[in-house]
Amino acid sequence: MAKCVALIGAAGKMGTRLTRNLLHSEYDVLLCEKDDAATARLHEQGLRATPTEEAVRRADTIILAVPDAAIRVVSAALVPPAPAGATFLLLDPAAAAADEVARRDDLHYVVCHPCHPPLFGEAPPAGQPRDFFGGVSAPQDIVIALLQGSEEAFAEAKALCRRLFAPVAAVHRVTVEQMALLEPAMAEVVAASAAVLMGQALEEAVRAGVPREAARAFMLGHAQIPLAIVFGAIGSPFSDAAQIAVRWGTERIIRPDWQRVFEPANVRAVIHAMLHPEDAP
Repeated sequence: MAKCVALIGAAGKMGTRLTRNLLHSEYDVLLCEKDDAATARLHEQGLRATPTEEAVRRADTIILAVPDAAIRVVSAALVPPAPAGATFLLLDPAAAAADEVARRDDLHYVVCHPCHPPLFGEAPPAGQPRDFFGGVSAPQDIVIALLQGSEEAFAEAKALCRRLFAPVAAVHRVTVEQMALLEPAMAEVVAASAAVLMGQALEEAVRAGVPREAARAFMLGHAQIPLAIVFGAIGSPFSDAAQIAVRWGTERIIRPDWQRVFEPANVRAVIHAMLHPEDAP
């Protein structure tokens, strides 16, 4: 008998990508949404929505494809009707790391997140668009953690996650705390902030009179080379002059104590800000 999966938030950004892979899988899939507009988006695709509580009562695994800030409320509503032995699958570590997930001792909880296709991965075949997020054509790794429950339930969730984010190249088991170091600390606080800074630097060049097309071409080309050097995609080092420029820029742009973003207290602080934007000053 096929395992039953309830996908909560099936018409959302992440839910839509997961639905595409689940519908062509060996799982019995129940798609759930909270309002008429989201349900209508499913109907437009020829898909049927199942009432959420009904789906949860029938499911072996409940996937919470909802925004981080909604996990506390959504899990509080869905944990009570879940059958004993069911698994809740979270797609981001924030709520789990902050202990904002409703729990029962007779349920299992697994957290999984995609790594997304690597920057220096294989180019797509000619004529095919590049798969930036993964889950369509480009292989990607995933990270996965057992928050609570049995190894048997974890193994079943791991197999499901391989299907959710297919094609999957490798699965890396980590703890929830380690996953929170990867995201938000490493991937968002550091890497995404650096990407925004690069975009702002391009705008400064344009404001100083450089034609936008020239600035964009120069930035995107020159962003790729240092990334390739730092991450070992090419064997060339930075030139002597570039090393001086990097040191000069680091002293003026990056705070000397920037590594503190990885300290547990700061990881907890950014997660709280993500989950509770209403508390922002």
